[in-house]
Amino acid sequence: MKRLMGLTMLTLITISALVGCGGGSGGVTRVQMGGSIQGISLSLNGVVTTLAGAAGLDGSTDGIGSAARFYDPCGITTDGTNLYAADTYNQTIRMMVIATGVVTTVAGTAGAIGSTDGTGAVARFYVPYGITTDGTNLFVTNAGDHTIRKIVIATGVVTTLAGMALSYGSTDGTGTAARFDYPFGITTDGINLFVADANNRTIRKVVIATGVVTTVAGTAGAIGSTDGTGATARFFSPCGITTDGTNIYVADTANHTIRKIVIARGLVTTLAGTAGTYGSTDGTGTAARFYYPYGITTDGTNLFVTNAGDHTIRKIVIATGVVTTVAGTAGSYGSTDGTGVAARFNWPVGITTDGTNLFVGDSYNHTIRVID
Repeated sequence: MKRLMGLTMLTLITISALVGCGGGSGGVTRVQMGGSIQGISLSLNGVVTTLAGAAGLDGSTDGIGSAARFYDPCGITTDGTNLYAADTYNQTIRMMVIATGVVTTVAGTAGAIGSTDGTGAVARFYVPYGITTDGTNLFVTNAGDHTIRKIVIATGVVTTLAGMALSYGSTDGTGTAARFDYPFGITTDGINLFVADANNRTIRKVVIATGVVTTVAGTAGAIGSTDGTGATARFFSPCGITTDGTNIYVADTANHTIRKIVIARGLVTTLAGTAGTYGSTDGTGTAARFYYPYGITTDGTNLFVTNAGDHTIRKIVIATGVVTTVAGTAGSYGSTDGTGVAARFNWPVGITTDGTNLFVGDSYNHTIRVID
């Protein structure tokens, strides 16, 4: 299942500058939620360009646009002005200014593996995979050491919020007493974090203020695709996760499906795809097909999914379950910039939106892509 699977196997913050601005927003408030900017249904032309990095060239260089280098960037999030990426095999967290493409390193040192808390380059990460933001802090799943980390954006101070470095398990508890097993995706409603705990096959919740960890859905070690409530539901290596504050949406990667969880009830249903059946078919609900969906984001009306296995970006209308392909051609990988099916990706993983465009961590191309 490719290298990444092979690792084993808001307070709602109103963005005042974006409230009621043009582009047909009609005075609708855009908010920081789920690690993206939500509130306006995206109107995309499907034009794909490369914001930063150079296809096929890995490295760790800070710089502008194509002069910057990444090494398998996976998770990506935004506060509407900047992008933040988990530069997974550099073991660092990077920042990109959307308007200029300027790339800098927020925390970690390229090639230095560890779990050290500290400021900026002093901090250490071990396969940082997922990343989200509440607009003030970054939250990172440090998959290789089974922990959840917090980074204060303004200072670069890194601390461990939950889990114990190199100690895996499924224990609910507070802070270092909790255990995870390759946590991958992460999202936030500003008060809680929600984590796709991939090897435990569960969805976990972390209260940001206290570090208290509980299990929202699934049962540790129990593989399946069953819809149900809380512990009765089953997942198979869930990776991507996002929220609109009411529901959680999960890219249930090895099931090739997209799941929905009602936060208040823990009720899990399947929104699109059919468990165990993979492909690239557009369609409605269970008639649609996915092939290792990894990343997921939402504008509040639609979901956008990186369908890593067939190198495409998909869209799901939440209200209807209608699935279409936004960019890329199933089974055709590459790095071509272009429109719709003319564009090419190579194992796209992370995805987020600033309320206008989509941004993709195009992992095996070592680039950050834009879809407008």
